[in-house]
Amino acid sequence: MSPIEKEILRRKLAVIMENLKALEPIKDMARDEYIKDIYKRKATERLLQELIEAAIDINTHIIVQTGHAAPDDYYESFIKAGELKIISADLAEKLAPSAGLRNRLVHEYDLLEHSMVLDAVKMAEEEYADYVKQIEDYISLLQ
Repeated sequence: MSPIEKEILRRKLAVIMENLKALEPIKDMARDEYIKDIYKRKATERLLQELIEAAIDINTHIIVQTGHAAPDDYYESFIKAGELKIISADLAEKLAPSAGLRNRLVHEYDLLEHSMVLDAVKMAEEEYADYVKQIEDYISLLQ
């Protein structure tokens, strides 16, 4: 078991915060305007993918470095983070489905429902901001 690398976690948290900030103008876009703008859609998809992956990396790092088995999949990384009280179980349940969104963004990009991606921006603003706070709280308790 290796120590938790706080600087790695904080670098990943910075990606999440930076991407949330970059997504701010998107959340208030009208659906039609969003759907018509391929550049905003593609940027949004990439920003969401990166922030979800950063959270998965954080979850997995903490889980493994605290002596637990690596999660079976990305969804499980959130559930396990909740079970281990790295984040609240409630937040873990809310964020776990974003692993599925990450998979769709990466593997099923040609079948994406653009309205669903736009809705995910609104969810990310709230839920991932809470995630950052809870992870920072967790890190601050470490020696």
